[in-house]
Amino acid sequence: MKVFTRFFSMFKGCLLLLLLLLSHGCLAHQMSTSYLSVDLDKQGQIKGAWQVRLFDINQVVPIDDNQDGELTLAELQAHQVAIIDYLQSSLAISRQQDCPLSFDPMEQIVQHASEDYLLGSFQAECDSLGVLTINYQAFFNIDTDHNVITTIGAPDHQYARVISKDNPIILINLGESQASDTFAEYVYQGVIHIWKGTDHVLFLLALLLTCVLVREQREWHSIDNPKQIFKDTAWIITAFTLAHSVTLTATALGILNFSSHWVELGIALSVLFAALNNVWPIVLRLGWITFVFGLLHGMGFAGVLGELGLPENQKLLAILAFNVGVEIGQLAILALVLPLLIFVRHSLWYRNWGMQLGSVAIGIMAIQWSVERF
Repeated sequence: MKVFTRFFSMFKGCLLLLLLLLSHGCLAHQMSTSYLSVDLDKQGQIKGAWQVRLFDINQVVPIDDNQDGELTLAELQAHQVAIIDYLQSSLAISRQQDCPLSFDPMEQIVQHASEDYLLGSFQAECDSLGVLTINYQAFFNIDTDHNVITTIGAPDHQYARVISKDNPIILINLGESQASDTFAEYVYQGVIHIWKGTDHVLFLLALLLTCVLVREQREWHSIDNPKQIFKDTAWIITAFTLAHSVTLTATALGILNFSSHWVELGIALSVLFAALNNVWPIVLRLGWITFVFGLLHGMGFAGVLGELGLPENQKLLAILAFNVGVEIGQLAILALVLPLLIFVRHSLWYRNWGMQLGSVAIGIMAIQWSVERF
């Protein structure tokens, strides 16, 4: 009877945690991203490209005429006047004065992360001097988390910025390299990515769950000495940091080039292994296995960095800043979670139930990712 009660309690806990994780995953999936590139020559001529998710377009200009859930190029073209009107009213570029945008007919659909995007091309004429201002107002009313990965190319410099609801207007002095702005932007993106990257966060959490415990005689026991906890945690975090920093940098520079499909699948499997290893321990010294899996996670980080784009004249600076941002985000998670785990490590509930419940819930989520990414 006690065994049944224990199993039933664990099952309920796992189900609750799984529902929470799945709800988080659904919210993350609904967040939208657009990609905007603006290239200027010395005479002030602009050639631009704006990649917009079809799902977002359908929210503001209904285009699914046959209601089959499939958005096609033909349906886009049938509503292109309304779509172009919306895009023109939502994007303004100026340089001392307004630069009216002229959009080309819609003729191409591209893909990002297995989602269809409209590729909209436009041209404009601007003054050849002054600060470039981009004012973006699209889709914020339907998704407050919508953001725009923006690259600005000029004859001597390239810039990368991220536009969001809280920062819809960006100003670029095309005569200055703005290294400090680039560094700050990529640090911020590194922090945001580790926080929004649920798979990376859960991998880290799965490793941390046992940092306050030691395995002896087939049972988990709390570690009495906090110094030992900090030592074990530091080794794991250092291994993960070194590994993903190496592959992030190498992949971003083009030295490594692996299929993103297999990288994402490998990341999901690494989360699954870390979670199951807590429940049925195989590897007790986690440093080297963390380093190996960290190499995969670094390639995943590099995929996001590739989507952001790297300014040609500040490529190494941007990679360094993104790495720094990832580490800041990672340390923030550590600072939040580790004190809590130290506080509960002596409780019988955590040793016999809490750690296992958390690990099983993470494992279930990792199985879902593995199936989706296979």
